[in-house]
Amino acid sequence: MDVWSSLMDGFATALTPMNFLYAVIGVILGTAVGVLPGLGPAMTVALLLPVTYALEPTSAFIMFAGIYYGGMYGGSTTSILLNTPGESSSVVTAIEGNKMAKAGRAAQALATAAIGSFVAGTIGTALLAVCAPVVVKFAVSLGAPSYFAIMVLALLAVTAVLGSSRLRGFASLGLGLAIGLVGMDSVTGQRRLTFGQPLLADGLDIVVVAVAIFAVGEALWVAAHLRRTPLHAIPVGQPWMGKSDWKRSWKPWLRGTAFGFPFGALPAGGAEIPTFLSYVTEKRLSKHPEEFGKGAIEGVAGPEAANNAAAAGTLTPMLALGLPTNATAAVMLAAFTSYGIQPGPQLFESQGPLVWALIASLFIGNLLLLIINLPLAPLWAKLLQLPRPYLYAGILFFATLGAYSVNLQAFDLVILLVLGALGFMMRRFGLPVLPLILGVILGPRIEGQLRKTLQLSAGDPAGLMGEPIAVGIYVIIGLILLWPFAYKVYRRNRPERRPLLPANSGAADYSD
Repeated sequence: MDVWSSLMDGFATALTPMNFLYAVIGVILGTAVGVLPGLGPAMTVALLLPVTYALEPTSAFIMFAGIYYGGMYGGSTTSILLNTPGESSSVVTAIEGNKMAKAGRAAQALATAAIGSFVAGTIGTALLAVCAPVVVKFAVSLGAPSYFAIMVLALLAVTAVLGSSRLRGFASLGLGLAIGLVGMDSVTGQRRLTFGQPLLADGLDIVVVAVAIFAVGEALWVAAHLRRTPLHAIPVGQPWMGKSDWKRSWKPWLRGTAFGFPFGALPAGGAEIPTFLSYVTEKRLSKHPEEFGKGAIEGVAGPEAANNAAAAGTLTPMLALGLPTNATAAVMLAAFTSYGIQPGPQLFESQGPLVWALIASLFIGNLLLLIINLPLAPLWAKLLQLPRPYLYAGILFFATLGAYSVNLQAFDLVILLVLGALGFMMRRFGLPVLPLILGVILGPRIEGQLRKTLQLSAGDPAGLMGEPIAVGIYVIIGLILLWPFAYKVYRRNRPERRPLLPANSGAADYSD
């Protein structure tokens, strides 16, 4: 009942005329930017983050929720019409979606993606409203040692599974932790990594860092590989689904939601694994398996639902524990930090009206996406014909404008350029971006929890093991770190399997 009454209060706040207007603007902006090729939800949110900076916090986060879900929806449009996923979680959608579009069923593919996103997003947001307070009650009981261990687990788990190698992942994490150290020590007042520059005494603004690494770095990287041939989007009619399409889609929507939400709520779960699992499941359960690889509607409905349910799932640990589990959640955490609001166990107590208005606005934004974007799908398809040099020049312009608007200091533009070049080089050498952002955001918080733990134990490192939950988490961390080495040793010492027949046994050879 407490959850229900709080959610109703949230709807009362989110449905005021001004806040509803911000929700509509957020949905349209998020979709418009997210639908452009090469821009995923994380980059969309990072690029539009400064747009919300001058607003009152509740209005800003309602608009931000619309941008978040709008960016998620826009990525599916690009995947289906151009076979250009904005992020890795949209790759599976592109497999069948683009084949459907080439077969003249782009309208049906876009419709099942939009309706599946609505169904999964609504169910996922409802689960968020129910689960987040439960997670908060658990988190409040944790002491500094357990909270420190949980944050270390989140960092290592995300870092260990991203990128082409663990070494690159941890290199990116090290860069992020180093950037997070810039500024003044909160205890001693000593300046760290400021290089004698007074403007660095307060540290690097997380908004500038996020915009530089995501927007500027990605724009420079794509511009460096810009194809001279124009993109040709597939024509789109009015998206809708026939009776058979509905019959084949509703079960994949529900199964995709069941896959997506729990994985989204786990550190390193992300949306890639549930979208792949959803695709494989639908392929096995489908009555039309021969259509997979040629444009099966189940291959769009299930993964797209899993993707959006995972997006709702990521908000559970982000709001309840202050732990982002993907890049988009990390940028949202940066938005909270920019307003001086600290997500975590105390957030529902200290900022209850804001949090419940945000959750309510997710329901509203989800419905607005369905109502607005089904009729506007042909318009978004035309937006894809925008020349890409103009597109990325515009991204750099708005990124620069946004970074400058944070503190109105030209020094932030220098930081933007330096970190944007860093983001470009990271993509050049295959370093994942997310560990860096997590290091910047969580690094100072981990340091604070570590110091609190050591102060409680009078400097004794054994204090880090002072709670049973902390001990259990360190065991999990040890398994994560040691598993690759143990697996290599196992494979090296595993006896080779001998063939059932010797090579020259005289058996007939049917290899041809």
